[in-house]
Amino acid sequence: MNRFKIRTEVRFNVNALDTLYEFNGKSAVIITDKFMISSGLINKITDKMQGYKNIAIFDEITPDPTTELIAKGLKFITENGGEIVIALGGGSAIDAAKAIVLMGEKSGMGDLKLIAIPTTSGTGSEVTKFAVVTDTAEGRKYPLVDEQLIPDLAILDPELVLSAPPSVTADTGMDVITHAFEALVSLSNNDASDALAEKALLLAFKYLPFAFKHGDDIVAREKMHSASCLAGMAFNEVGLGINHGIAHALGAKFHIPHGRANALLLPHVIRYNAHLRACFGNNPTDAAERYADIARKIGLPHDNVRIAVESLIEEIKHMMRRMDMPATLWEAGVTKEQFKAERENIIRSALEDACTATNPREVDAAGIERILSHITPDLD
Repeated sequence: MNRFKIRTEVRFNVNALDTLYEFNGKSAVIITDKFMISSGLINKITDKMQGYKNIAIFDEITPDPTTELIAKGLKFITENGGEIVIALGGGSAIDAAKAIVLMGEKSGMGDLKLIAIPTTSGTGSEVTKFAVVTDTAEGRKYPLVDEQLIPDLAILDPELVLSAPPSVTADTGMDVITHAFEALVSLSNNDASDALAEKALLLAFKYLPFAFKHGDDIVAREKMHSASCLAGMAFNEVGLGINHGIAHALGAKFHIPHGRANALLLPHVIRYNAHLRACFGNNPTDAAERYADIARKIGLPHDNVRIAVESLIEEIKHMMRRMDMPATLWEAGVTKEQFKAERENIIRSALEDACTATNPREVDAAGIERILSHITPDLD
């Protein structure tokens, strides 16, 4: 039996931040990073909170939040109280806030209302039951999965992403595309997830290049914000795949931004999952047909499934080149020596990653090594 549930209320479009007025009289803790303070973006939030009883700000969030940071944030909330926790920032801030609230509720703090306000269009974390934390001792990223991690309210105001630099727009935008593709071909996909993933892809392929080139375009920003949220709703219910399994390992070992790691892998994961060599005659794999359908809908050559999938792969590579994104680990700043030292650990971590379980094609160490070989050319 298939199921689909959306727990988070989503408020979107310009002026969505006005939602915060509804909680006047409450006490709140804002979980964010120092850039939100120094850039003045925090003021767009606090200006809407003048009627609150108390506001405390925890601004120590860093990329790839660690277990130690989660513990520090929990202590901050315990000391400052708060009926509402507001997560302001990108995926790291929202994931950290989700983990902090979960730990707080499990430690007996009672129900905390969690409001997620993303300032990047990529992770979809504002509507998912997932959070990723890093164990620095082991050098690994661990996906947390719990219904209690799902925010109560997501506020998607495109004005908050107008200042995102082109590189961040590219990284997070490719994260959206990866989320949507992995949900679309997931072993657990269903009609509801397909509809959300497909719409997210159509929006992202149309608006990401424009948002990258014209960051001040409010329509492009709004559409990418929507695409991110829709993709998050899709994979929240049906899971992801090996693209994320490997990307988590690469990010933990080499500190590559998550969306960038996903983008590096995506063309090669699509080729692997489509399994074009198995598409003899009129019997393409289900994943290949799904990729081909997206190629057709975004106007790429699609005379047959093979041509459509190849066209899609080339379009993704072309999009990445236009956004000045790396195509290899070496271009992403990793040395051959660093990769060789961690290769086995990366393969093992990817196989053990929870995301890998719903990949449409069975994957083993040899399969992961094959995917990795495309982003580590001339290794030996």
